[in-house]
Amino acid sequence: MNVINKQILLSDGRTIEIETGRLAKQADGSAVVKMGGTMLLATVTAAKEVKEGTDFMPLTVDYKEKYYSAGRFPGGFMKREGKSSDYEILISRLIDRPIRPLWPDDFHLEVFVNVWLISAENDIQPDALAGLAASCALATSDLPFGGPISEVRVARIDGQFKINPNFSEMERSDLELMVAATEENIMMVEGEMKEVSEHDMLEAIKFAHEEIKRHCQVQKELMKELGTFETKRDYPHDVEDEDLRKAVHDACYDKCYALAKSAKPKHEREDGFNAIRDEFLATIPEEELEEKEPLVNRYFGHEQKEAMRNMILDEGLRLDGRATNEVRPIWCAVDYLPCAHGSAIFTRGETQSLATVTLGTKQDMKEMDEVLIQDDQQFVLHYNFPPFATGEAKSQRGVGRREIGHGNLAMRALKPVIPMMPENPYAVRVVSDILESNGSSSMASVCGGCLALMDAGVQITKPVAGVAMGLITDEVDPNNRYAILTDILGDEDHLGDMDFKVTGTADGITATQMDIKVDGLSYDVLEKALEQARQGRMHIMGEMLKTIDKPREDYKPFVPRIKSFEVDKEFIGAIIGKGGETIQKIQAETGAVINIDEIDGKGVVDIATNDAEAMQKAYDWIMGICAVPEVGQVYHGKVTSILEFGAFVEILPGKEGLLHISELDWGKTEKVEDVVNVGDELDVKLIELDAKSGKLRLSRRALMEKPEGYVEPVRRPRPSGDRNGSRDNRRDNRSGDRRDNRNGDRRSNDRGERRPRPEHRDNAPRENKPSEE
Repeated sequence: MNVINKQILLSDGRTIEIETGRLAKQADGSAVVKMGGTMLLATVTAAKEVKEGTDFMPLTVDYKEKYYSAGRFPGGFMKREGKSSDYEILISRLIDRPIRPLWPDDFHLEVFVNVWLISAENDIQPDALAGLAASCALATSDLPFGGPISEVRVARIDGQFKINPNFSEMERSDLELMVAATEENIMMVEGEMKEVSEHDMLEAIKFAHEEIKRHCQVQKELMKELGTFETKRDYPHDVEDEDLRKAVHDACYDKCYALAKSAKPKHEREDGFNAIRDEFLATIPEEELEEKEPLVNRYFGHEQKEAMRNMILDEGLRLDGRATNEVRPIWCAVDYLPCAHGSAIFTRGETQSLATVTLGTKQDMKEMDEVLIQDDQQFVLHYNFPPFATGEAKSQRGVGRREIGHGNLAMRALKPVIPMMPENPYAVRVVSDILESNGSSSMASVCGGCLALMDAGVQITKPVAGVAMGLITDEVDPNNRYAILTDILGDEDHLGDMDFKVTGTADGITATQMDIKVDGLSYDVLEKALEQARQGRMHIMGEMLKTIDKPREDYKPFVPRIKSFEVDKEFIGAIIGKGGETIQKIQAETGAVINIDEIDGKGVVDIATNDAEAMQKAYDWIMGICAVPEVGQVYHGKVTSILEFGAFVEILPGKEGLLHISELDWGKTEKVEDVVNVGDELDVKLIELDAKSGKLRLSRRALMEKPEGYVEPVRRPRPSGDRNGSRDNRRDNRSGDRRDNRNGDRRSNDRGERRPRPEHRDNAPRENKPSEE
């Protein structure tokens, strides 16, 4: 084995180790990245031949967390890892996005990058190392990858930036970004913030890039040692036909430019471009068409892209006729769905989102069971993109990675303004169904979701809006000749050099996502782009607030009300009951949904129901279980059983006391049943509480007016000592008798006859009578 090790020293003294040559040696490239006890194995493999008809970069990235890495069993019946979770898909996207643009344009071999978490220290966040691990595996291969890159998490904790903080530190952060870059250029940014300024976000990106530069330098040293820095494998290149390329340019460029400038709607523009291409294809002899059509399609796509880019750079015009800083027309509506807890329609140009809000109990919260993260998510946002949103005629088959990524971005945008427990006891689910799409549907989800939350009565702290931005630059001079585009179209997204999305309130940014595909872009251009994004965001928010400017004061009538209160934690078991018997009985009899958790040493109870009477009944029941009886207090109770000497009355749930026959009335009571029967309800007063046994002594007559002239009957004095003492004395006397006769034969009488064993009269078993106690 040719094992090579490299180290990266972080500014706070922690070390990242890179090792190659020990594991997965048959892959085209492999590396292990280690930090503390956390280890990731990354591998890369590439196909030998290009699949027929492939004209793009077929890259697949999979991130998987092995449960054995943290000494855990996977959940589910099979007890083994299955399909990727949403969390793993999101990390796969974070690896994919920065490395996808760094391949030659004509490289079409299938490439597979796999990153596994194989050892997991509890407090270290492995996703921050995944991009570095993937790049290290690529660096050890001879594939023509344009890296290396690295990826880090930068957070601002207690006012200071820190690289790759631990899980335990994140609660104190107000900014969290994942930044990926080469040594020269920023490639990708994604993260969430608590209303941070554009300047602070840019400073965080700069801080992260300085750290990434050192990571890239270490990888280049590794590549030189392995011999992969300059030596790359050959691969099948695209066939070129320069004469055909020139013919396509001469015949199609001007037509594409004119069509791009005509500001036609999306589908008319697409049909027009197809007509221009088909017109050129008709000039090719039929016997050459099969060979040349793929080349024509590729060359025409280039001419189409260049025509649109030059129109924007030269004339400041866009495909739909807008200025570069202009937002498309917006219309909004709320309360569109009468039976949803909250609903809104947000339409911007040809992009439309139907957003809904559903409020539920703790039982409705999403459970996360990842290797290192076990948590209940109180707020979730789901994004759906059906084919009909773009006019495609095909079926919808499950949720794709893109939908998971867009939904996560919109969720992070809204999360900072949604009140969480204990202020908000509800589980909150927002769904954004995209009904039309021509650019920036994720930002439509943010705006529509915010409107729906306000319509539902969720007391968000501030409204949130989002905008998608684009950047087109000159290939030769990107920092002096460029155009920043506000509210980009779908075509502008594809033809641009950077697309980034920014969401926030009037006071700062809450989330961002940025992908940069151009080299040498300066921070000055980024700063101007962020300022233009802020202006666009504020314009969109102004249009939204014309429809609804603050959350409704109350929830819709059919939203379940939740009453939340605290009890002492020692009562949690009593409320739940043996095997859940008590809480299930409360729910069955009241129809309410009840949750109870221990939080910070207290029991927190939530009662959810639409029925106010059921809510009060469940609340009184639980408070009764938790109540401590007080001497002198009057209780309304129910007779549960009757004995010869009195009745037992339940005055609180699970708490009974003895109502002695003498305490039923001022006069003499012959039989308990003359006054009360089982099932009767009555008011009683607690007159005695035994501190040791907890037994309760009740009185009915104490609540009745004392008859005039009533004289308390004289009770017979007890023998010396208490009743227990008397019994002890009697036992002692009997013992004495036996002792006095101990010399005689206790089995025989004076005549020598055997003495029979004493038996109870009529040989009946002795009846166990309950004592008055």
